[in-house]
Amino acid sequence: MNTLQFQKKLLGMQENMMNFALMLTANKDDAKDLLQDTTLKVLDNQEKFVDNVNFKGWVLTVMRNIFINNYHKLVRTQTIVDQSVDLYNLDVINDSGFNSPDGSYQIQEITKSINDLNDDLRIPFSMFLSGYKYNEIAEKLNVPLGTVKSRIFFARQELQKSLKSFRSE
Repeated sequence: MNTLQFQKKLLGMQENMMNFALMLTANKDDAKDLLQDTTLKVLDNQEKFVDNVNFKGWVLTVMRNIFINNYHKLVRTQTIVDQSVDLYNLDVINDSGFNSPDGSYQIQEITKSINDLNDDLRIPFSMFLSGYKYNEIAEKLNVPLGTVKSRIFFARQELQKSLKSFRSE
């Protein structure tokens, strides 16, 4: 595909790209910025496009990656560490109650209950506890997003049943 065809194809996709950008950002101004960033990035990387690849999929993947990178950058810049606190000597463990024999027993019971879940519930739930987002879990396990949400919900229900003795009255 020559440069002119590439540019025409990209211009023809602007409406699709805008809809996808709106879905990602949920804000018209941010969507316009994302559309512009994506258009520039795609034009700058035209030589990386392989003719037999789905053009629309390639462009929307570029957009999604830009959105994710911008999100991570935003989170990093908004993370504030209070320099006045002595993080090295922070006494968090003693406040948790888990350093007592009872606390240690509770952790073992909770861990056992999680491990007793069937794999369909345990794996997505454990990934979620490890910090994975729903869409990341869906991607890694190759299952629909709704399935991941359901499995985590059902895992929570199972754990609530098996750990009801830990609830504070």
